Amino acid sequence: MAFHPYLNFGGNCREAFTRYQEIFGGELVLLPMSDMPADEAVPADRADLIMHAALMFEDHLLMASDDPSEDFGPVQGMYVNYAVGDVAEAQRVFEALADGGQVTMPLAETFWSPLFGMCVDRFGTPWMVNAEAAESAS
Repeated sequence: MAFHPYLNFGGNCREAFTRYQEIFGGELVLLPMSDMPADEAVPADRADLIMHAALMFEDHLLMASDDPSEDFGPVQGMYVNYAVGDVAEAQRVFEALADGGQVTMPLAETFWSPLFGMCVDRFGTPWMVNAEAAESAS
């Protein structure tokens, strides 16, 4: 079983996923609404919106689309958790995600992690970055 976050954006999905590819690497697929079949009426002012984005790296998948409604608001009630075994990589990713956004919990050691922090990136996506503790020998 796998769970894959599917994010929504208010018109900046392309920009957000291009940035996420810069941060995480991987293969990016962007399908604009202009690629919809001709019989699906897409208003000209919405043709550049993204109907589906997929960022695939290793065995992970992050997906999203632009919300074409006029009622898109801030993301609430969730975080995308990025867990990595390397403290330096956790630091790099956190700094990249927080750039232009808001740090809600600075990176720090916790009782469960050598480094954990939370931020909302400049696109409005809430993130948790978690450096996983090394397995202890028993």
